[in-house]
Amino acid sequence: MRGPFPPPTAGAAVNNQTETIPMPFLSSARARASAFVLASLAGLLLLVAAPADAQPYPARPVHIVVPFAPGGAVDAIARVVGQRLSEQMGQPVIIDNRPGASANLGAEAVARSAPDGYTLLMGANGLATNGSLFPKLSFDALKDFAPVARVGYAAVVLVVPAESPFKSLKDVIAAAKKEPGKLSYASAGNGSSNHLAGEMLKSAAQIDVLHVPYKGGAPALTDLMGGRISYMLLNTVEVLPHFRSGRLRVLAIGSAQRMPLFGEVPTMAEAGLPGYEASVWWGLVAPAKTPKEIVAKLNAEAGKALANPAARQTLGEMGVVTAAGTPEQFGDFLKAEVERWSKVIKAANIQAD
Repeated sequence: MRGPFPPPTAGAAVNNQTETIPMPFLSSARARASAFVLASLAGLLLLVAAPADAQPYPARPVHIVVPFAPGGAVDAIARVVGQRLSEQMGQPVIIDNRPGASANLGAEAVARSAPDGYTLLMGANGLATNGSLFPKLSFDALKDFAPVARVGYAAVVLVVPAESPFKSLKDVIAAAKKEPGKLSYASAGNGSSNHLAGEMLKSAAQIDVLHVPYKGGAPALTDLMGGRISYMLLNTVEVLPHFRSGRLRVLAIGSAQRMPLFGEVPTMAEAGLPGYEASVWWGLVAPAKTPKEIVAKLNAEAGKALANPAARQTLGEMGVVTAAGTPEQFGDFLKAEVERWSKVIKAANIQAD
């Protein structure tokens, strides 16, 4: 007699044996469960990591590389600007001095650093001239850097020792033409900004003067003030302390306008060399490919720092004229400087040490 239940079908358990689930179905179920768990964990990790990635720039200290030793004009200006940037952005701004190889050592380090806005270079004239002076450089000023902001500039001035018989630029030119090769001018080294300004003066005035390169500006200044050098072309930041102490006399200013800091001293054009202008400048650059939004942020902060009354006063007392502008304007300026000084270097056959 049949019971109330239908007979067992194929695959079902009989005689009180436990039903067995086919293995392929079990593996598929476990795989789906594992995938679901992994996906959930991955989503959770992304949620946890998101706040860190979303932190606004800057989220850690910013380094400004100065490719010169502490104590010089570039270092002093970087510290004034760096202090303001630190106060504004709420992060330490560290001045990292990396002197050597005519400022190429520090510049190369920045060019090769990560393009994340945390390593900047306080560039100066050498950024525009070293490409012509050192044909085998491992970086290109116009290709390997993103211009951030021009900081400022200072005119180059013609100075003589306080005891010099020269009272004007015309006196210097007249003496040089009377005895070609007798007068001398000093520089901080071949290819330095005062060397290039000196060669431009020789060309504009058509005089023959001996160039005496030194291993830095300090020993050159020492010999100038000691009367062993006839004259020198220096930026106002380096000149002012010695001008105020009476050890140097300023004969002419290499800018379009006179400077109140030097009283009634005429410009080069007023003194007899129309069209002669020479200056040193400073500006911040970042590694190429730094995100545009970070460059824009740094540019805005630099502009704000340079507009600060205390910073403007400090820089003004050093003879620095601030020159805030857009990254594009600084890029155009840098390109023009490269083109301008490459012609001077080529015409004078200037070679680096």
